[in-house]
Amino acid sequence: MVQAPVRPEARERRRILIVDDEARVRQFVRMNLELEGFEVFEASNGLEALEKVKELLPDLVILDVMMPELDGFETLAMIREVSSVPVIMLTVRADEADKVRGLELGADDYVTKPFSPRELISRIKAVLRRVDTPATAGGAVQIDDYLTIDFNRRVVIAGGKEIKLRPTEWRLLYHLVNNAGRTLSHESLLAKVWGYEYRDETHYLRLYINYLRQKIEPDPSRPRYILTERGVGYRFVDFRGGELERLKRQAADASS
Repeated sequence: MVQAPVRPEARERRRILIVDDEARVRQFVRMNLELEGFEVFEASNGLEALEKVKELLPDLVILDVMMPELDGFETLAMIREVSSVPVIMLTVRADEADKVRGLELGADDYVTKPFSPRELISRIKAVLRRVDTPATAGGAVQIDDYLTIDFNRRVVIAGGKEIKLRPTEWRLLYHLVNNAGRTLSHESLLAKVWGYEYRDETHYLRLYINYLRQKIEPDPSRPRYILTERGVGYRFVDFRGGELERLKRQAADASS
C-alpha cells in the first residue's frame, strides 16, 4: 500500500524543495538549509519539480529561473495550477522586469545570485512567517453592499462572489482595513506585511495593491476602497466615517 504524504502541519521539520539544474547549487543550498534544521529535497528540472510538489507537499520551493527546457517562469506557472506552496525564485539578473514577471505568476520572493546563505535563510524564514501568521481582524466587516471581508474565516465576498486571496494578500488587506481612513506609508506596509528587511522593495507593494484592486474593486481603474496617496503610500477608505458614500456620489455625478 502506498503511504500518503505527511501533511505540513503534522511535520516536525519544515520541508524545502530546491529546483536547479546545477548540482553544485543544489548541494550548496542543501548543506546550508540542513544546518538550519530544514528537511531538504532536490529536483533538477521543471517536470521533476512539479511531480515532487504533488508528492512531497513541501512547505516552500526554491526555484531557479534560468533552467533548460522548462525555465523557472514556466515551472512556476505549472506549480500554481496545482499548489499554493510559497516559492522563492533564484536569478542571476537583478532585472526588475524579471522580478515583476515572477511575482505576477505567483512567486513570493526573489533572491539574486550570487547570494549569501544568511540572505537566503532570512528570506525563507520571512516567507514562512507570512504564511504561518494569519491575519485576524475580529470577524466579518461589511464595507458596503458590494464588499464584505471576514478575516477569521478568510472569506471575501465582492459583488456576490467569493474571492480567493493568497496569504500575503490577506495580510496586506488586514493592515489596510484595520487602519481604514489612515494613510500608511510604503515603508510601514512593507515592514508589517513582508518584514523589516523588505522596506525598500516598493515593487512588491505596487504589485500586491494591484492584485487586491483587481479582486475586490468594482472598477480597478477607479478604485473606491484602496486609495493611493501619491508619494506617501496607501489607505483604505474610511467606510465608517461617510467617505465611501461621498466617493460613490461623486462617481455617480461624474458619470451622469
